[in-house]
Amino acid sequence: MDSVEKGSNNVYDDLGLPDPGEMHVKATLAAKIGEIILERQLSQVQASEILGMPQPKLSCLLRGQFRGISEAKMLECLNRLGRDVEIVIHKPSRTRAPGLTRVVFA
Repeated sequence: MDSVEKGSNNVYDDLGLPDPGEMHVKATLAAKIGEIILERQLSQVQASEILGMPQPKLSCLLRGQFRGISEAKMLECLNRLGRDVEIVIHKPSRTRAPGLTRVVFA
């Protein structure tokens, strides 16, 4: 029987990919953008017009190909979809370096 290794909460880190923290944040933001587009029953063409992004680029984002899209652009997309975005910076509950970046939806 093969052994099973427990992973972290970040598949990008588990796979040893570059910039795992950034990729995890982008994946979370992309998933939320896709969720809102579905919730609003928008076509990709309609959504791309709202987001100010070419439809092929939106299609890539929704399929998890977002390396060329900045976190700032993704936050702007959420704003354009009618969501408020709040960035909170705080001290961690315990000492560690470096700090963590995560996305929390209310």
